[in-house]
Amino acid sequence: MPGRLLGMAYDEVLAQRLRERLTDPAITERKMFGGLAFFTNGNMTVGVSGDELIVRLDPADITAALTRPGVRQFEVGGRSMKNWILVAADHLDDATLDSWLTAALDHATELPAK
Repeated sequence: MPGRLLGMAYDEVLAQRLRERLTDPAITERKMFGGLAFFTNGNMTVGVSGDELIVRLDPADITAALTRPGVRQFEVGGRSMKNWILVAADHLDDATLDSWLTAALDHATELPAK
């Protein structure tokens, strides 16, 4: 897996790509559940799990998102997380990563701050 070293819980290269793009002071990062999560005004927005991008979307956008290449429903303990998707690393060129971040940030900024 590109960018991944033995023993790493998440892809540090993908994490760094996110850090370079998520420079707004309202965005913070935190290690969670063996991965890395980025929060906008206290709401989890995107993250890295293994070598996949976790994306929180508006519920109205989930069905369309699941038709895109490399995308699947995010599940925790066999339970689907209804507003979350995972995007495979091999489908995260810069333009695609940017489009997912835009969608996630658009949704996160509509949520009440925590």
